Amino acid sequence: MSDELVAESRAIREIRINPIVPSESVLVATARSLRPRKQEEPAPRDTRKHVEACPFCRGNEEQTPPEIDVFPRNGKKEWQIRIVENLYPILGDDSSQPGFVYGLQQAIDGYGRHEVIIDSPQHGISIHEMDVAHIANLFGVYQQRMQQLYQLDERLKYVLVFKNFGPAAGASMAHTHSQIIATPVVPQNVFDEVQNSRQYFERNHHCIFCALIDEALTFEAKIYDRSSGEVVRKIDVGQYVIERGEKFIAIKPFASRYEWEIHILPLHHSSDFMNTRQADLDDFAQVLQRTMARLDAVIGGAQYNFFLHSIPQGEEFQNCDQSYHWHLEICPRTSIPNGFELGSGLFVNTTSPEQAAEQLRAVQL
Repeated sequence: MSDELVAESRAIREIRINPIVPSESVLVATARSLRPRKQEEPAPRDTRKHVEACPFCRGNEEQTPPEIDVFPRNGKKEWQIRIVENLYPILGDDSSQPGFVYGLQQAIDGYGRHEVIIDSPQHGISIHEMDVAHIANLFGVYQQRMQQLYQLDERLKYVLVFKNFGPAAGASMAHTHSQIIATPVVPQNVFDEVQNSRQYFERNHHCIFCALIDEALTFEAKIYDRSSGEVVRKIDVGQYVIERGEKFIAIKPFASRYEWEIHILPLHHSSDFMNTRQADLDDFAQVLQRTMARLDAVIGGAQYNFFLHSIPQGEEFQNCDQSYHWHLEICPRTSIPNGFELGSGLFVNTTSPEQAAEQLRAVQL
C-alpha cells in the first residue's frame, strides 16, 4: 500500500466544536493535505536592519504621521518603540458624521482611533529574534496605550491590539510593526467569547479558560473501538501544551481554525490584560519568544496575525471578571480561505492539531 493510501486510511475527518464559542466549528480533514497542489515557496523576508527609504526606520521619523509617544521617553533619537497615527486609518476622530437608519439599512459614525506601534528600530527583525526584555517592554507599551485610550473617551468601548506579519497576513509594510484600533463597539467575536464564558461560569461556577488549562495539564484518556477493543485515540497529559513558563502557558487549541494556531494564556485567572504586572510580562515575553521560535523552525518564515483579547470595559462587563480570561491568539497564515469556508463559516484544518503540537514541541531551542 502506498504512503498516500496509508495516510488516507488513518485520516481524521471530524467537526470539532470550539468550547469557548460553540457556534464556531472547525472541520479537521487531514486527507485534504494529500491533494495535488503547487508547492508554495516560503515568502521571502526582508532581514535588513536598516532601509534608507523605510519611514519606520530610525532616522526617518519625519516621514511618519505625528508621533504619539516614544519609548524610552528620554531617548528620542535612540528610541526602541514608537507610536504614530496610522496614515490610512480604518476609524478616526477627525470628523463626526451622524448615523442613520434607512429601512433595514443602518449605520453609525466610524469614530475611533487607529495607531501604529513601530515594534523595533530594526527593520526586518522577527519576534523570536527580539530580546525577551524588549518583547516585555513592547507589551508594556500596548498596556499603557490601551489604558490611555480608554481614559481618552468614554465612547470607546474596545481597544484591540494586533499584529500582521507578512503579506499573507495583510501587512503592507515590511518593517516590523503592530497596530491598535479603538472602536465604539465591542467586536462580535470578543463579545461572543465574553457571553459564552459568562454562561459557562453561571452553570459551573468556574472559568472555562481555566478549565481548559487544567485539562491540558492534567487530563489523559483512551478511546476504544467497540468491536475490536483496540485503542483508536489516546489523549495524553500535555499533548496540546507547546510552551510553559512560571506564569503563562502556550496551548494548541483542540479546535484549531488554522493549522499552526496557538493561544497564550495566564496560568492563573486574570480577565484584564491591563492589570498584568511588568514582572509577569517578563515571563509572558519568554513564552511568546520561544513559541514563535518553534513556529519559525517548523514552518519557516511564518506569516501570521496575532491579536490580544482582554475583557471589554463598561458596566455591562463588570460581572465578567471571574468568567473571562485574557489571552493572545497567534494565527499563522499558511493557506487562503476557500469557497466552502467562506460560504459555510466552517474553518477547514488539514493538519491534525495533535500532529502539529507534536512537531512544535519537538523543536530543540
